Amino acid sequence: MNFLKLIKKNMIIAVAMLISVAAVAQEEPTFTISGSVDTYFRTNLSGGTNDAMDTIGTLAPTSSFANAPGFSLGMANLVMGYEGDKAGFVADLVFGPRGADAVFASGPALNIVNQLYAYYNVTDNFKLTLGNFNTFLGYEVISPTANFNYSTSYMFSYGPFSHTGLKADFTLSDKWSLAVAVMNPTDYTDFNPSNEYVGGLQIGYSTDAGSAYLNVLSSEDFFQIDLTTGWDLSESFYLGINATSQTGDASGDFYGAAGYLQLAVSDVVAIGVRGEYFSDGNGVAIAGDESVFATTFSAPITSGSLTIIPEIRLDALSYDGFVDGEGTAGSSLSSFVLAAVYSF
Repeated sequence: MNFLKLIKKNMIIAVAMLISVAAVAQEEPTFTISGSVDTYFRTNLSGGTNDAMDTIGTLAPTSSFANAPGFSLGMANLVMGYEGDKAGFVADLVFGPRGADAVFASGPALNIVNQLYAYYNVTDNFKLTLGNFNTFLGYEVISPTANFNYSTSYMFSYGPFSHTGLKADFTLSDKWSLAVAVMNPTDYTDFNPSNEYVGGLQIGYSTDAGSAYLNVLSSEDFFQIDLTTGWDLSESFYLGINATSQTGDASGDFYGAAGYLQLAVSDVVAIGVRGEYFSDGNGVAIAGDESVFATTFSAPITSGSLTIIPEIRLDALSYDGFVDGEGTAGSSLSSFVLAAVYSF
């Protein structure tokens, strides 16, 4: 595609610039360590049980991470960063089931690496990043510290988690930004198995009241477009919206939209709801040419660095896709999650 060829041409120029400035000395470098630990309890309120003979895949939503029965583990996340005057790196390591699911396409020796990249600030308005970085698409992220809801949406679960490649970020003005990238196929973060590449594009608009990002991934046989936006409706109310459409990938043809409405009750307590519609064309997440509507009610309670998240989730399929412990099929499932997330 012309779009991808144009990006690759400019990225070659960018690589040459990156190499030419790699020897520039950094001034007053800083080293930081941050991360999180999360764990949770999950049970079905209807549509299934947590008996030992149950099959998780039919008794839980097929979205990522928070779908195991009983007392379960999330992950330990350790993020190390080194920042100099111009250059730096990030090494983001994950341990536990959530982390393993996030880097599912990595081999055994590398399945703890969530992100691993170096960057160089060519100017105040131009930044180059080379390596493995989490996706710039979508409203939700892998780390539970940055999500309001603990369970994740279908759009996030079946969209890209991470990319490996070269990305250029441009600050066009105090409100507008642009990013372009050349990357391996989605979620192939260790190496490129096909010698094919994906072009990435993001156009961003941001103010003090909120932001909006239009994201595109494109290759010869793959295309995804994604809109992510969020705005403060008042000092207490916040509204986020995510809409996406993907075609031509092993993870399926799908489209969906979700709204995130959140209310800060106090400095300690918040309540919010996520409503998502998701349609799967290839039967990867749910049955082919079927849909699901999922409503998630969450009420995070924060004390210092610890956040407790009680959550009720209602998943309604357009067909009988859930099976309970007695083998009875149904179209709906309600579940309860109590999560603890500690960040440092």
